[in-house]
Amino acid sequence: MLNRARWSPRHASRILLGLIVALLPLNSPVIIGADDTLERRRGKQINGIGCYRDAVRSTKKHVVKCFGLKWLSLMVLVRLPFNRRVWALPFLTVLCRAQKKNSPRRHKTVIDILMIAVRLVRRWLPQRALVLVVDGAFAAVKLALLCAEDAVKVTLVTRLRMDARLYHPPAPQPKGKRGRKPRKGARQRSLKEWAVRSDTPWEEIEVEWYGGIQKKLLVMSRVALWHTPGDEPVAIRWVLVRDPDGKLRDAAFACTNCAASAAEIVSWAVMRWSVEVTFEEARAHLGMETQRQWNSLAIGRTTPVLLGLFSLVTLMAQRLAADGEIPVNQSAWYSKEEATFSDCLAMVRRHCWRSPYLVNSAQNAEFVQIPSEAFDHLVSCLALTA
Repeated sequence: MLNRARWSPRHASRILLGLIVALLPLNSPVIIGADDTLERRRGKQINGIGCYRDAVRSTKKHVVKCFGLKWLSLMVLVRLPFNRRVWALPFLTVLCRAQKKNSPRRHKTVIDILMIAVRLVRRWLPQRALVLVVDGAFAAVKLALLCAEDAVKVTLVTRLRMDARLYHPPAPQPKGKRGRKPRKGARQRSLKEWAVRSDTPWEEIEVEWYGGIQKKLLVMSRVALWHTPGDEPVAIRWVLVRDPDGKLRDAAFACTNCAASAAEIVSWAVMRWSVEVTFEEARAHLGMETQRQWNSLAIGRTTPVLLGLFSLVTLMAQRLAADGEIPVNQSAWYSKEEATFSDCLAMVRRHCWRSPYLVNSAQNAEFVQIPSEAFDHLVSCLALTA
């Protein structure tokens, strides 16, 4: 039996991470996507609530703010045999509390909490190569410095601003010169200038794009020192990306592993979009953002459990699909070729309802015999409508 005094949500996150990592080859890196999401809630008694910008409803010209709880979730990005796209399976979700006025404790930002989580994941997986993929909201030099430490050694891939402060390495200091050694050299040409120049040395690559298709892109890559005032400079490889078709805006990405190629960095950055898909499917099928409890312990546990349930259902469906195929439920108004999370959830429901261990009827209870085809049809309808 489990000792409840030693059991904690951290143990559950570590076990769930081990189950997900077991799907990956031993020599492959563990790619982790991290992002925050807003759970819209209102009420003065809700602990940790704050007013945040709603990224879904806001635009560049119109900013929408709402009250809610901000959650930071770490997910393993994996490829499953029944789908071409990358799946993001959550294993660790932390509440980011709003800043309080006149609080004696120092407020922890989302980046500070992510830095703690990165150290925790490195402690859980000491022998595996880790790649952390984040969006532009986490583009901070202090996070890159943490990932570049020898004790952590995590490859950070993040979106980079076009006006980021990039520098050359410092020149060798002459012998006998007194004073502090320079930490960086001359400033490099900005990414915005490289994007408008006519002599930019573009290189054509082909990467796996959203939906599992192949797409050709134009890239330019260099090594630089990324620096912001107050922090030490960190060595990165930046990649400037352009769409040859002209449908997408130019984008820039940074990677703390200077030996990584431009194609690897762009492919890792593309995989991060699966995190947004997981958030949306958890809201649609698992009841995320519909909680109404006020207790602090219930608030801190319900959303992490729901996101962890997403991973458990996916792992169970992958285990039940012995042939690597999951039945795809079609609709008259929506046609799909591959299984989604709703199909995985329906498959797991059918398996649980058909299990003989869930039958608690008496031995002499009345029953009606029906054909097996009718019973399977009934279970399938219940699984889709539950």
